[in-house]
Amino acid sequence: MGAYAGVDLGATHIRAVIGDETGSIVSSHKTETPRGPAGIAVTEAVLDAIRQACDAADIAPTDVVAAGIGSFGPMDLAEGVVENPANLPDTIDRIPLTGPVENLIGSERVSLHNDANAGVIGERFYSDRSPDDMVYLTISSGVGAGVAVDGNILSGWDGNAGEVGHLTIDPHGFMTCGCGHDGHWEAYCSGENIPRYATQLHREDPVETALPIETEEFSAADIFEYAGEDEFASHVLDQISHWNAIGVANIVHAYAPLVVYVGGAVALNNPEQVLQPIRDRLDDMVMSNIPDIQLTQFGDDVVVRGALASALTGGTGDPSQRI
Repeated sequence: MGAYAGVDLGATHIRAVIGDETGSIVSSHKTETPRGPAGIAVTEAVLDAIRQACDAADIAPTDVVAAGIGSFGPMDLAEGVVENPANLPDTIDRIPLTGPVENLIGSERVSLHNDANAGVIGERFYSDRSPDDMVYLTISSGVGAGVAVDGNILSGWDGNAGEVGHLTIDPHGFMTCGCGHDGHWEAYCSGENIPRYATQLHREDPVETALPIETEEFSAADIFEYAGEDEFASHVLDQISHWNAIGVANIVHAYAPLVVYVGGAVALNNPEQVLQPIRDRLDDMVMSNIPDIQLTQFGDDVVVRGALASALTGGTGDPSQRI
């Protein structure tokens, strides 16, 4: 029976799994993502995580038939590397992935995807409802999407398709995104930027609020906790919901998905406060079919499951195309 590997490379942790030919996870290993001194340290940590997962499954790395990797970006698919990741120190400018993993397992069957694309591959392979036209949307420290259209995963020439967090949703550009441009979805609705957005709104209109706006500990979680009890927190959440709905409406008009699965820490920790307002607003924003908006069933595992499913299906996520 063949063994397959999946890797989720995140800014804080690396997780590697070994699965069988049905997609069931046999073993897993998780470790912290190195912060330097250079990108090769991250590469070595990925390789070690695969080795450890193989040890736990009682196999050698060369027993692995194929591997998939879901990673933060930006990436260069042709080279099989991550280039200048924004969420790691500046000393890490290049992280080789595809080539070193191919050398480790002795196979050229290694697929590299950004983490959102790995997410949609995972949803396509494992979900009960997985049509050919679907989206996996992550709302976490950033905002991104993996998109399948007519059964094809959209990667783009360099692997960076689906960067929907950088759609301009606010033409007035009230907030500046971490990428340096104004009005991007991520600048308003990501876990990192929700407290910044709330703080800026409060500066514009400093009303009474129970939110700990002036403290270093102020976070997105406070907005969701106080919404419904505190008028300002409720206003901030309503604004966030408005921007999220605009972003999803743009996705619907661009890609016509039948299902949008939503994951990421912000959505997973506050599912009804994030998803229901999107559902409630789409009818007023969308001129075409309104998709089913669902929380991912796989929690934080969706990316590593997608990486494993990529290994099993040659990067498609289509269960009928297992290699």
